[in-house]
Order: sequence, then structure tokens, then C-alpha cells
Amino acid sequence: MNSKLKFLAFPVALVGIVLLFSQCNSTSKENSETSLEASPPTTFVANPIVVEEQPIGKLAIGDAAPPFNLPGIDDAFHKLEDYSDADVLVINFTCNHCPTAQAYEDRFIDVVDYYKSKKVAFVAISANSPIGILPEELSYTDLSDTFEEMKIRAKDKSYNFPYLYDGDTHEFSLAYGPTATPHVFVFDKERKLSYSGRIDASEKPGTANAEDLRKAIDLTLQGKSLPEAEAQTPAFGCSMKWAWKNEYTIKTNKAWKEKEVTIEKLSPDGLADLLKNDTEELLLVNFWATWCGPCIIEYPEFVTIQRMFGERDFQFVSVSMDSPEQSAKVLKYLKGKSSALPNYIMDTDDKYKVIDIVGKDWDGSLPITLLIEPGGNVAYRVLGTIDANELKREIVDNPLIGRYF
Repeated sequence: MNSKLKFLAFPVALVGIVLLFSQCNSTSKENSETSLEASPPTTFVANPIVVEEQPIGKLAIGDAAPPFNLPGIDDAFHKLEDYSDADVLVINFTCNHCPTAQAYEDRFIDVVDYYKSKKVAFVAISANSPIGILPEELSYTDLSDTFEEMKIRAKDKSYNFPYLYDGDTHEFSLAYGPTATPHVFVFDKERKLSYSGRIDASEKPGTANAEDLRKAIDLTLQGKSLPEAEAQTPAFGCSMKWAWKNEYTIKTNKAWKEKEVTIEKLSPDGLADLLKNDTEELLLVNFWATWCGPCIIEYPEFVTIQRMFGERDFQFVSVSMDSPEQSAKVLKYLKGKSSALPNYIMDTDDKYKVIDIVGKDWDGSLPITLLIEPGGNVAYRVLGTIDANELKREIVDNPLIGRYF
């Protein structure tokens, strides 16, 4: 090749390299943008903290809906303007644990379904701080008000509306000023408040059909106002669990930890009598041992369950299958878990005698848990470790307990 051809070849090659690099860079950018567009929303991680007491708002009829930007159980953030296409917006401040909220749960689901063909949007918000809720306040539920438990409730009940969380600092809920759960707010097309208060006037399921809420929605859709006396009603239910109201929680937890923990030896005959459950209470019995890894990992759940349901027709009893001479070791463990409840250790090393009393369904492995109704009927049996949420559901849904007053 002569020098002239060599001179021409160089810039051509250089241009090719530049074009190739530009094309690769463009492709990389497009792939990056496509990847970002296709990526799922970032999973929200709740972080409830104690906050200083703050003023609680009180909306008047005609007030504008305060803005919000809150994580939902779908892990996406929801804003007030997301519902701008609706002629009516209903915001229900509710929660998982409150028996009144649970009593209205199906009614609210039915209302959402009834208006699905109309331009009405529904949103539920849980503003309760999980750190302000004691196990003793959960005696009518299987779930507390954590963000993760909200997801469980929504799935269990097939919620047909967004369920949002504002339990970290109540950043947005304070502006609305809900007084109890549930407390509904109805806004018109311009997002002016047309109604706030109860869903209806009868808490017990089956005794009402959300008449107050339906009337508010219907009149708002028609551009009409409710009579002044009906536009704002009291919202009956559980008080809001604001994040600064935790002094009682700290005090009660401290008092529980200071309770005396004891252990008694139980004979096989005594065990047989125990399992007959000649009481009027639902009896939960857990057979466990200090040498059983799964047993000691799950054991604190039983203490929580006793605290949840202990003031109702319920009693939890622990039965250690450690050797009788290990009583001191067992007691030490129980004290470390604040197991202030009936604790027993079998007074015999004859494990097979104990197995025969419990019944043929037990293969002898630990742990085993029995939920026994009065008269000795085993309503629920778990061979192996428990699913704590499932067990709590079995307890609260038993006719002896129940979710409502």
C-alpha cells in the first residue's frame, strides 16, 4: 500500500472506532434505562420511633384534604393526587388489632365493591404506632399494627382498596386528626371535606350496612351537602396509638418482667387431669425441653400469646420434658423469658408414659402444642414448631374467644 492509501485508511478506521463506541454507549444507556423502568419498587422498611407529642388536627366541613405520600402494602408510595380522577375520595383510618375496626371490616369491603362502577376512590390508612401497642391490647386479634402484619391482614381479608402505613411518625395522619379506629373522611371532587365520622351507628356485624358512609358518598356524588347535624359524627372505636403515648407500654412491660416465675412437678396422672381441661377456658399446652433447639426459639411466642389472651377465657401452660433433676435449669430458662404463667416439669423419666397420655397422634418428637377446648376436645394440634400467626388465628376465631365484643 502506498503512503497516500495508508494516510486515507487511518481516518476511516478512526471514524469507525468512534461510531462503534458511540453505538455501544447508546445501547448501554438504553439498556440501563430499560432496566430502571422494569425494576420493581423499592421495598419499604418501617421504622416506628418515639416522637414528641404534637398537635392533632381537626378538619372542618369544607376543609381541603391534607396531602399525603405513604407506603402501601404493595410497597409502592401513594399520594393524594394519585386519586384525582375520582369524583369522591373516601379515606378510612383503621388498623389491624382493634375489635371495632374488625367489626366494620367486611362492611367497608362491601362498600368499596358496591361503588366500584362509580367514580369513587377508597383508601385505608393505619396511623397507629406499633411501639405503643401492648400484647394485652391484642386480645381480640391475631395481628398487631406493624407494616408487615398489615400485609397479612390485607391478604387474609382480600382487601379491595389500598392499605397505607403512617405508623413511623404519623407525618400525614396528624393533619387529618382521626380520633378512633375506624374513622372515615369523605371528600368531594375538589377534595373538600363533606363528611367525617362513623361508618354507621351499629358496631355488631350484621346489624347495619354502612348507612352513614353510603349516604355521605351518594350525596357527595350528587354535589349535595349533608345536613349540618349529620356531616360530622363521633367515631367510636379504639383510641389512636400515637407514638408519644408509650409510657404505659414501658410500665406494663416492666411489671410483667418483674412477675414471679415458678415451676411445679407434674405427675402422669396430673397431666391426664390437665388435658381433660375441666374448666370453662380454652387451654393451650406446649410440651418442650431446654435441649430442644426449636422449642427454645419459639417459646417466647407462647409468653406473648398468654399476655394477649390471658384476660379472656384462655390459659397457656408449659410442660417441660426435661429430666426431673433438671428443674433448676428449666426454671432459669423460664425466668429469662418472663414466663409468669403455669409452668410444669414432668416428675418422671418415663417419656413413653407421657406419650401414651397425650395420645397416639404424638410420635414423641418435640415440640408439640395442643389447643384444648373445655371437656378435653383438641381443637388444634401442632407437631413441631408453630406458625405463630396461624395459632393466634385459631385462638381468636375459636367461639370461646372471638374478635368482637
